[in-house]
Amino acid sequence: MLKETFHIAVPTAFFDDESLNVQGTIEYINHLYKQGIKSVLVSGSTGEQHSLNLREKIELVKSLEVECDLMNNMEIIFGVSSIRQKEAEELAMAISNTKISGILLGYSPYVLPTQEEALVYTKTIINYSNKPTILYNNPKRTGFDLSVTSIAELSSIDLVVGLKEAGDKAKIRLLKKEINRNNFHYYAGGELELEEKVLQGFDRLSSIAGNISPLEIRNYFQKLLVKETISEQERANIEVIFQQVNQGSPIVNLKKVLNQNGFKMGVCRKPIGNV
Repeated sequence: MLKETFHIAVPTAFFDDESLNVQGTIEYINHLYKQGIKSVLVSGSTGEQHSLNLREKIELVKSLEVECDLMNNMEIIFGVSSIRQKEAEELAMAISNTKISGILLGYSPYVLPTQEEALVYTKTIINYSNKPTILYNNPKRTGFDLSVTSIAELSSIDLVVGLKEAGDKAKIRLLKKEINRNNFHYYAGGELELEEKVLQGFDRLSSIAGNISPLEIRNYFQKLLVKETISEQERANIEVIFQQVNQGSPIVNLKKVLNQNGFKMGVCRKPIGNV
């Protein structure tokens, strides 16, 4: 099972010609590990999931697998999603034979499956990966909204350990009435409205801003969870970080800051970064 309450959704490094920079990505994850971060999400968030083709995703999986320190000491979650189920199945099979800790299972963009089709898709991918699975519902990006009924049904699968909900945060209160599992968790996707989300019942964080200041964001979230007082100075510092990330395109902002700090994260894949 996935034990960490906080993970950082890391950007993917690219060269100037937009080709995949595996080593740059691995080096950045190693940096977070040395900072004391215990969990990362790779190829799952920051909007880059669907710019990677199947070959590139499997290359990332294989490169992570040979990083013994990371694989043995970090909780590494890998994003699995594709507009074609067949490709998601191939990626899930590749992950099943590794020490990757779990998957974030996203839904196909644009094609708008029915709830029934999405349930079959989900169960199939889980069976192929045989890994602890976080469901990822992001209707703004995909056009598809996994229903409360569907999530409740999927929660009966032991390998389904939680939901990353980027749609209606009020859905969490409904789900808590339907799902009677203490080990089913609710992941906030990024830091927008984070305090309100914690009050709604979100108990884990898939962090974007943690790329800028990993320990500060982690400590801030942990204080929210236990309702510890946050000083005015802490709030001011956190707000500066949030503004760095969210004014404009978050992934563009992240890569700009990380590149300035000496990490070889490179460019974004156009049209992202055109301005």
